[in-house]
Amino acid sequence: MAFTLNHLPKRTDKPRKRGLTLALDKGYSVRQAQDFVESSSNYIDVVKLGWGTAYVTQNLEEKIEVYQSADIPVYFGGTLFEAYVLRDQLDAYVQLMKNYNIQHVEVSNGTIWLSDERKQAIIKELSQEFYVYSEVGSKNPNDIIPPYKWVRIIEEELKAGAQKVICEARESGTVGVFRPNGEVRSGLIEEITDQISQDKLIFEAPQKEQQVWFIRKFGSNVNLGNIVPADVIAVETLRLGLRGDTLLDFYSLDDDEDLNSVMKNNTAPN
Repeated sequence: MAFTLNHLPKRTDKPRKRGLTLALDKGYSVRQAQDFVESSSNYIDVVKLGWGTAYVTQNLEEKIEVYQSADIPVYFGGTLFEAYVLRDQLDAYVQLMKNYNIQHVEVSNGTIWLSDERKQAIIKELSQEFYVYSEVGSKNPNDIIPPYKWVRIIEEELKAGAQKVICEARESGTVGVFRPNGEVRSGLIEEITDQISQDKLIFEAPQKEQQVWFIRKFGSNVNLGNIVPADVIAVETLRLGLRGDTLLDFYSLDDDEDLNSVMKNNTAPN
């Protein structure tokens, strides 16, 4: 940090197991990736090359190297995985990841049909060589999965070998764990986290209001995904109570000082 400020929430240190910020690279150039790393590397835990952007990204190898040189894991989006599976080219996808020294993989079925059994088998197979994120939830806003099924699928995929499960929202934040207007399906989240540790989950939350909701609900070290690069520092300030949305939520004291008296003493006179 550039300077010292007392009584901030305690953030986990990199490499983090909880409190992850998963950034969504939607087609950055090498130079943009370099700038992103220079400004935000302390707060980036993993980078996803969104959906199928890696296929059409120029200088892909150089860009991946930018992230990897900064000890930031990078991986291909779940839609690219689905595109390969749809064409029965899973072996080619595995080789692609090895060619680029990619060690993380997302296993999803948000668009294609993939049976639970087949998906779990793929997770089990890939987890022998890769750090697996599975993703649960449909990209179709009309496909509403009941809470009990979310819980069952998440539990099965963790058992199959997924390190963490991503709760679907897309880059828009209007499907999966959110309603079409972006509102959090709070009842769904309550039921999921009542039975599964939120440390095992990554909540896609591209909109600021969604990020605020999850941080207030689960604390500074909640795992958040689909954060656009320009918002990574902003999200970190939300986590630390350094933005008006969470300033009073995460003011913490190590002694017996009372927040009300602190606010009173720091309020300017009329």
